[in-house]
Amino acid sequence: MLDVKRKSEQPASPNAPPLKDIKNFIAGEFVAARSGRSFDKSSPVTGALIARVAEAGEPEIDAAVQAARAALQGPWGRITPAERGDLLYAVANEINRRFDDFLQAEVADTGKPVSLARHLDIPRGAANFKVFADTIKNDATEFFEMSTPDGAGAINYAVRRPVGVVAVICPWNLPLLLMTWKVAPALACGNTVVVKPSEETPQTATLLGEVMNAVGVPKGVYNVVHGFGPGSAGEFLTRHPGVNAITFTGETKTGAAIMKAAADGARPVSLEMGGKNPAIVFADCDLDAAIEGTMRSCFANAGQVCLGTERVYVERPLFEKFVAALKQRAEKLKLGVPEEASTTMGPLISIEHRNKVLSYYRKAVDEGATVVTGGGVPSMPDGLSQGAWVEPTIWTGLADDAATVTEEIFGPCCHIAPFDREDDVVMRANASGYGLAAAIWTSNLTRAHRVSARIEAGIVWVNSWFLRDLRTPFGGMKQSGIGREGGVHSLEFYTELKNICIKL
Repeated sequence: MLDVKRKSEQPASPNAPPLKDIKNFIAGEFVAARSGRSFDKSSPVTGALIARVAEAGEPEIDAAVQAARAALQGPWGRITPAERGDLLYAVANEINRRFDDFLQAEVADTGKPVSLARHLDIPRGAANFKVFADTIKNDATEFFEMSTPDGAGAINYAVRRPVGVVAVICPWNLPLLLMTWKVAPALACGNTVVVKPSEETPQTATLLGEVMNAVGVPKGVYNVVHGFGPGSAGEFLTRHPGVNAITFTGETKTGAAIMKAAADGARPVSLEMGGKNPAIVFADCDLDAAIEGTMRSCFANAGQVCLGTERVYVERPLFEKFVAALKQRAEKLKLGVPEEASTTMGPLISIEHRNKVLSYYRKAVDEGATVVTGGGVPSMPDGLSQGAWVEPTIWTGLADDAATVTEEIFGPCCHIAPFDREDDVVMRANASGYGLAAAIWTSNLTRAHRVSARIEAGIVWVNSWFLRDLRTPFGGMKQSGIGREGGVHSLEFYTELKNICIKL
């Protein structure tokens, strides 16, 4: 797993609100670490210290896993799917009742605009519980009749059973949404969970513990442990023999480490990992729609979206016009505090991540890129000058094998290159170790079907981006992941399918 140093952040200003004390949530109780260890959480907007977080050690991890195992044998293991569904609906309703609390926590941790979190993160995070409660309720399994030598016959039918204790390792870019995208189906299927949120975004996972208690979810069903990767909560959790399955969203290197840990005990993994996603813009596209969609896919959430676009290929007759239009739109993005309605882009998640993104900004120039716009750190007012701000950036002129074109950056940036032939651009789009998502912009329906089928990605959008039907399969190819989530595809990971054969 990625080694993240424990940080000592900028101290809070004298006028700042009191520091939050964020604890682990185990067996229905909020607990500190027995070791007394904690780490600092700073604001990506100002750099000021906003919270201290209890760092779970091996005792806390073991306690959380044991609580989850005990809950499987308790009331949670005996209630019906319909009763579980009612509880999950209650969880969703309680999140919505406390909408502003979740909104404030998510924005404080991530620095993203309130307008984005209000529209996407919180409502979708709540909705996941209802979606998967309904999915398991309406799921059908197999039934077969068979003949036997004595003529009496037999029947076979399949039933789903929970896999057990599920470790949920979550990312920091969409903390509540992507955490509940895993927790909701896991609980709907009757499992219990131990959640390890990113150290950068500890608040909403912890707040969800209050919701679980409020609506009567049995103790131990939902647990949260805080910490880092190697030598901390992430490693301790994924190596714990009491964990039956591991689901993870994050970078590919960490996913590979989790696979190695899961090999002990042959435990199943579901991995949604990195991407270097292409967009292909044909000259016959609706230009306004293509610009709007590409703006979102490159710069939404400051480019910190696993499904975001970092490689844009534009058919040559449209190339210069497209570059000019995207430049104009990018330069209209307004960086600022999350609470201002006019803010359209926030900071990156941390100074550490900003350093990574800026290293690619410098590398692009070293590799010979033309900087169309951006490429550095914006000048921000004094109160924001210590935040993790970067400029939205567009490049042209790089070779297809340049590091900036081949390696995931996870920032508000993209490289735009021209193409002449369909076969050529498909080959270039597929020339990546990743295969998570792609976008195609064209008014030619035949081409849309043909090119979509040839692109090596788990999801391909045509004339849209981030349009998600939660019943459909979601996941990546190649180094972008293993397994699929969404609808019944989530049930395949979170349950064991058992066949029962009855001789008549």
